[in-house]
Amino acid sequence: MDKFENRSMELESGIAAFETKNFAHAIKLLSPIAEEGNADAMYRMAIMLQNGLGCVADENKAFRYMGDAATKGLPLAQHAYGFMFFEGECTEKDINQSIEWFTKAAEQGLAGSATTLAMIYEEGNMIPQDLEKAKFWYKKAGIDREE
Repeated sequence: MDKFENRSMELESGIAAFETKNFAHAIKLLSPIAEEGNADAMYRMAIMLQNGLGCVADENKAFRYMGDAATKGLPLAQHAYGFMFFEGECTEKDINQSIEWFTKAAEQGLAGSATTLAMIYEEGNMIPQDLEKAKFWYKKAGIDREE
């Protein structure tokens, strides 16, 4: 077995440990893979670090990992990164950054991101209301909203 196959198995095992909530084991397996720049590992590490799952919470490292995974194009990480900016978790609230990352995820087909964008534009609380954009994003999310 070569190094690549071994890393692939460690990644799969780490993701399985994460999914079954065996966070301490997931951290052990995913941490070195995340440090090597694997987006799937970084995304899961960010969640565990943000919430102190199987480790001591570290918001700065969580934010860095999520940002790196988002930048690598992982839609779930893009959505989560947008949510960090939206809620001010691990960073300052920034609606423009939030919209930028939700848009990237939505453009890759993540319906939750499209729905979130639609609601942001429909409500008009943090940005000027734009019902045309809201309608566009609801349609992209597969939600039929007739006025």
